[in-house]
Amino acid sequence: MSPKIITIVGATGFQGRGVLTSFINNPSYQIRAITRTPSSSSAQSLLSLDPNITLVKADITDLLALKLAFSGSNIIFAVTDFLAPMLAHNFDGAKAEGIETQQGINLALAAASTLDTLDHYIWSTLPDASGISGGKNPVPHMDGKASVDAYIRKSLPELLTKTTFLYVGVYSQAFTYPVLQPYLISTANKYLQFGYWAPDTPVFIIGNVSKNIGPFVKAAVEQGDKTRNGGVVLAVLPGKEGVIKAEELMKVWARAKGVEGMYVRVKDWEYKSLWPGWGEEVGSMFELWDLVRERSWTRVDDEGGKVLTAGDLGLSEGDFEGLEESFRGLVMPWEV
Repeated sequence: MSPKIITIVGATGFQGRGVLTSFINNPSYQIRAITRTPSSSSAQSLLSLDPNITLVKADITDLLALKLAFSGSNIIFAVTDFLAPMLAHNFDGAKAEGIETQQGINLALAAASTLDTLDHYIWSTLPDASGISGGKNPVPHMDGKASVDAYIRKSLPELLTKTTFLYVGVYSQAFTYPVLQPYLISTANKYLQFGYWAPDTPVFIIGNVSKNIGPFVKAAVEQGDKTRNGGVVLAVLPGKEGVIKAEELMKVWARAKGVEGMYVRVKDWEYKSLWPGWGEEVGSMFELWDLVRERSWTRVDDEGGKVLTAGDLGLSEGDFEGLEESFRGLVMPWEV
C-alpha cells in the first residue's frame, strides 16, 4: 500500500514542526512540508529529521499556490499566522483579523480542491470569543479563526465531513513574549509577571506546543471516525496541568527556573500602556477567560456537540512533556 501523503502547513513553525515530528520515519506516511522559503536553514533542517520529507514552496496568501501544493494530499494540517499581519499593520487587531480570516479561507478552499484524494483536514483554530461572550468580549486572533470555522461549516459541506477543528491551548513559549514575560526586579530578587486579569483566571495550556501538539494530531488522524465530520479536539495537557490559574502558572515557571516569582495585578490601562497593541490583544484574551471561566474553550457552532479531550483520544500524561519540564527547557530572552 502506498504511503499516505500528509501535507503540513507552516512546517518550520511551532505547530507545524511539532506535527511533522510525529509522522517522521514512518513508512505509512509521506510528509510534504509547506514553507514560504524551502532554501532557508529552518526548512533545510527538517531534512535532517527525515530525508524523505518533500519541501514545497507556498504562501498561505496565494490560493493558486496552495492548490498546487495540496494536490494529491490525503491528510492536511493547516495553520494561519496572526503575528505577521499584526506587526505589518501597526498592531491593528481588526486589520490582522481580516487578513488571518482570508488566510484560513484560502487554506480551506485549497483543501476543498483535493476532495478526490483527501481523507482528513485538520484545521488549527480557536474558540469563538465573540460567540462565547455573547458579543461582550471579542478577541481578534480568536475570532478570525472562528470565522473560518463558520465558513467551512456553511459553505464547504463536503470538506466539513473530512474536517477536525483543533483548539490549541496556550504555549509555554508565550512566556518569552514581552506581554507575558516575567521581569526581574533586582532589588527584590524576584521575577514579576504583570497582568490586569484576576489571579485565579483559568488558563488552558498545551505547554511546549512543539512537543505536545503532535500526539493530538496523530491520534486525530488514527481515530478519524471519531474526530472528523466537524469534530472539535481540545489540545491541552491532560489532568490538572491542562487548566491552571494564572497566578499558579507563574509559580510553575518560577519553580522550573529555580527563582522566586509572582503574578502582580495592575490596572488595565497600565498594562496596555506598557505594551500598546499587543497589550490590547493579549489582554482581551485574558479578559474573556476571566469573564466566562470554564466556558472559555467551548464550542458555540450550530451543531453544538462535545469537545474531545486527550482522555477521549486515549492519551495520557505519559504521552506529553509536562508543564514544568516545558518551562525548564524554555530559553528565555536573557538566557540566549
